[in-house]
Amino acid sequence: MKTYCVGGAVRDRLLGLAVKDRDYVVVGATPEQMAALGYKPVGKDFPVFLHPHTRDEYALARTERKSGHGYKGFTVYAAPDVTLEQDLARRDLTINAMAEDEAGNLIDPYQGQNDLKAGLLRHVSDAFVEDPVRILRAARFAARYRFTIAAETMALMQQMVQAGEVDHLVAERVWQEFAKGLMEQMPSIMIRTLRDCGALARVLPEIEALFSHQSEGEMLGEHTLRALDYAASEDWDLPTRFAVLCHDLAHTASPEQGSDTLIQQLCDRIKAPAEMRELASLACNEGRQIDAALSLSSEALLDLLLRGDAFRRPERFIQLMDSCVAAARGRSGQARSDYPQALLLSACMSAGKRVDGGAIARATINSADIPQAIRAARLQAVITAQQGILGSASV
Repeated sequence: MKTYCVGGAVRDRLLGLAVKDRDYVVVGATPEQMAALGYKPVGKDFPVFLHPHTRDEYALARTERKSGHGYKGFTVYAAPDVTLEQDLARRDLTINAMAEDEAGNLIDPYQGQNDLKAGLLRHVSDAFVEDPVRILRAARFAARYRFTIAAETMALMQQMVQAGEVDHLVAERVWQEFAKGLMEQMPSIMIRTLRDCGALARVLPEIEALFSHQSEGEMLGEHTLRALDYAASEDWDLPTRFAVLCHDLAHTASPEQGSDTLIQQLCDRIKAPAEMRELASLACNEGRQIDAALSLSSEALLDLLLRGDAFRRPERFIQLMDSCVAAARGRSGQARSDYPQALLLSACMSAGKRVDGGAIARATINSADIPQAIRAARLQAVITAQQGILGSASV
């Protein structure tokens, strides 16, 4: 029975990066032996155990044989006679198919270290084509490390798309990988990689369509990619980045369809959480008004804040404004321009939020007049804030 550290921990150590999680492969053991040593079984499909003290994952060495479509279409064989090299051979990319023994010696049968040095993402074997999730993973790793996809690996990815394998992707896995990719350093690389192999058109046709529509002389898709990378450079959260991704869908939706329908069908297809859909819809519906905030009347500013639920959910409204900032930065020639609309709206939101609705309600004799009294107080607060930022207010 031998234990090896495998995968991401080995890869990131060789890259000089902080190692966050460690996964292990155990060769020459049975589930009964692992249980006798105090390891807790957690895997339903695979023989995976948690260390009794560190809680790290330890998986028995295994091989996989394709038996159906998609992520779960595999027959797993785990037994003491499975070697480390056989276990590593089932992995997606050479940079993820390295191991270290307990003495720290590198085991690298597929030349992953050389590919790390070359900045190359290369498949371990032709078994890569058996799992469509690997397309998403390759695109995500390209975005993380800014590595190049090997030509032969890209060819396999294209073959998988043409064969319809991506049509069998489990929606939850798509969202899991795509969300991780949006949070990488250069999410635009993930989108470009998925476009290059044809997967974007199959998995996210609404985003693919952005590369067929122009605005102000350029493709909306190119604008979106620059905006995404700006959001990443600011280390903004996932809902904000997803809103940036969907921001320009307002330009591609037909009048009959509307951007809300596009966003809804996109989110349904990949099982994106409700908070993603809500913020993305706000960005599409209110983006133009936020861009025009400097020229809006005080009444219109207040209505914008109310539609965005800014007083009850200020954090989400900040996310909305950030998505608009990113969209502005993504426009050609505006990467370093200021976005004073955010300053104005933040000031108006803070002023309106300070209005004590409870106190106004208690002081209003007729309860039917309470909503209008609160609105009047908030409007006055917005006017004052607007005057403070712009010097004069248009009421």
